[in-house]
Amino acid sequence: MATVTVEVNGRPYAVGCADGQEERVRILAKQFDNQVRQVAQDVGHVGDLRLFLMSALILADELHEARLNGGKAGPSTLAPAPASTDGVAEALNAVAARIEKIAQGI
Repeated sequence: MATVTVEVNGRPYAVGCADGQEERVRILAKQFDNQVRQVAQDVGHVGDLRLFLMSALILADELHEARLNGGKAGPSTLAPAPASTDGVAEALNAVAARIEKIAQGI
């Protein structure tokens, strides 16, 4: 298992992922960081946890809409999906665990 350090909203986070999925995790983290920064511009300083939650909900809504439209929502700005989603799932689980740990510390 590999570890990648990504930056979201100016803070570094160590994320575990499957070997060979490091670049994919970096791409996903950059996309998430862009969303978090956009939300921060729109709503101001509300804390990382709330920014992350709002950003995740926006991205989940976009994914839901894309699925409803059968992926016909137009060209995607996302990078192509890997042949196996196991590494991405592991990365998302690691990020979720990190967010839960942060939330418990608040």
